[in-house]
Amino acid sequence: MRDLHLPGRSNVHARKGMAATSHPAATLAALDMLRDGGNAIDASIAAAAVLAVVEPQSTGIGGDVFALYVPGGSGEVIALNGSGRAPAAATVDWYREQGMSEIAFRSPHAVSIPGAIAAWQTLSDDHGRLGLRKVLQPAIAHARDGYVVHEVIAKVWAQEFDKLNATDAARLGQKGAAPVAGEIHRQPQLAETLAAIAEGGRDAFYQGPVGEDLVASLQSHGGLQTLDDFAAARADYVTPIKTDYRGATIYECPPNGQGIVALMMLNMLSGFDMAGLDPLGAERFHLEAEAARLAYRDRDALLADPEHAEVPAEHLLSAGYADDLRALISRDRAMPDMPPPGTAPHRDTVYLSVVDEDRNAVSFINSLFHSWGSGLVSEKTGVTFHNRGSGFVIDPDHPCCIAPGKRPLHTIIPGMAMKDGRVMMPFGVMGGHYQPIGHVHLLTNMLDYAMSPQEALDFPRAFAIGGELRVERGLPGDVCETLAGYGHNVVESSFPIGGGQAITIDWDTGVLTAGSEPRKDGCALGY
Repeated sequence: MRDLHLPGRSNVHARKGMAATSHPAATLAALDMLRDGGNAIDASIAAAAVLAVVEPQSTGIGGDVFALYVPGGSGEVIALNGSGRAPAAATVDWYREQGMSEIAFRSPHAVSIPGAIAAWQTLSDDHGRLGLRKVLQPAIAHARDGYVVHEVIAKVWAQEFDKLNATDAARLGQKGAAPVAGEIHRQPQLAETLAAIAEGGRDAFYQGPVGEDLVASLQSHGGLQTLDDFAAARADYVTPIKTDYRGATIYECPPNGQGIVALMMLNMLSGFDMAGLDPLGAERFHLEAEAARLAYRDRDALLADPEHAEVPAEHLLSAGYADDLRALISRDRAMPDMPPPGTAPHRDTVYLSVVDEDRNAVSFINSLFHSWGSGLVSEKTGVTFHNRGSGFVIDPDHPCCIAPGKRPLHTIIPGMAMKDGRVMMPFGVMGGHYQPIGHVHLLTNMLDYAMSPQEALDFPRAFAIGGELRVERGLPGDVCETLAGYGHNVVESSFPIGGGQAITIDWDTGVLTAGSEPRKDGCALGY
């Protein structure tokens, strides 16, 4: 239990249903859906749609989705890949002929066909109860009638305002300055688009007037997207990947997502006595950092869309390979010569967890990638386009080379922890490239150090990337000094690292317990 003399949040407990999101309005929308006869899928889509309105820097209907779902809380883990594909005209030769060496973050070429609405429709049709017409109503109301801008969102908006002013994202209802906390913000064009989707489903987004305007908007910037590309958008059920850690089985979506990186890290750390280490000590953070550096090295070299490239997932998750990687890790010295994973910056996403009265459990993540994605907005529809296509490379010899109909490397990863064939916890940690480390840090907090969900989310974080070990201010100074002595390039992070949600199920008592990210505006609620 946390020290009640210190600031912090309590866990939230309930018996029937629970939702945890990064915004109170989204959590309330999810809970309202559960209390109105919907299930966890309905509640998740409702929450994601609200977040697409009230947290516009992180997510939107012009983004992508991944989800893990366990009906009734036991048995099969269902995985859905709702990430979009490159346009049919997106050949590597075309980009090379244009003299491009990379996909620019803020360009139409970074916009793979948005997959979120296709994913929402698939989940609603196959597993929901209420239908999109019902579950999109809260989001429509917030966009039409206005919502109150919260503190974290206002801060990010202000930080990004100059950048946004140079892009289409400046059309998001701004009036010469970023909205401040407490201000009411409206998105009437987005409200009309959401209403069209509520009535016409996915086809109202990918075809017809909305789809035509989305394509015209992208083409006006030089994009290769066509209406045929949009009409062909789909979400696919995929076979989840898994590993065992401290008696729990951890499930992730397979590549093109980076969930395999979290599983590789867990496999490496399983050979160390993590529970015997100080959870706030230097050695614990050092071991996590070294495991991350090795796993991210492999990610950058090998991960891609398995429909277009061979991804050696079985080998990467094998016990033998984990042993080989673990042998490279010193207990008190950072590896000096290992190639760094790159210098990719921190990004934004929303993650949410929902468990309903029937114990249907959903782990759901919806994202634009960078703040306000590509910065491109369809003015008539209010849709902000993501920039996931920046995960492609323009190199014919790389497995993640751009190609027609191919999905890029994706950072967003929902997680699901199972034990004895039943759901232990849907969980996720936002933060772009940080997410695999965030999953591992949360799980080790809970499985090695017996923290509750809220304690595990509150705990200080570190992020090994780009030759740096970025640390939050919550990490004690002497720990940082020791880590520097190990050879890490320790720097204080300029922003809080990541953001997560988690809900545990106690099958003996029937009690649900949730934690919500203190670094975000949101909360967990149950009934």
